[in-house]
Amino acid sequence: MNTKLTLNLNKEIIRRAKEYAKEHNISLSFLIENYLQKIISDYKSDVASKGSIVNELSGIIKLDKGFDYHDDYREHLIAKYK
Repeated sequence: MNTKLTLNLNKEIIRRAKEYAKEHNISLSFLIENYLQKIISDYKSDVASKGSIVNELSGIIKLDKGFDYHDDYREHLIAKYK
């Protein structure tokens, strides 16, 4: 189902877009619709590929070899409840 959309754009951009559409034997509506569809599909794939915040943050902190987070947390709790 098509819906009418009104846009306010720079005259020069409109002129050049119409020229481009004419040279490629397509309508300006078709050109804009396909451009918007491309943006939306790229956006969806970017969001899907990022996944959860946990996946994004996993591995960004590098700890020394042999680091024991249990000991570190224990020392934190001892200091906190002194």
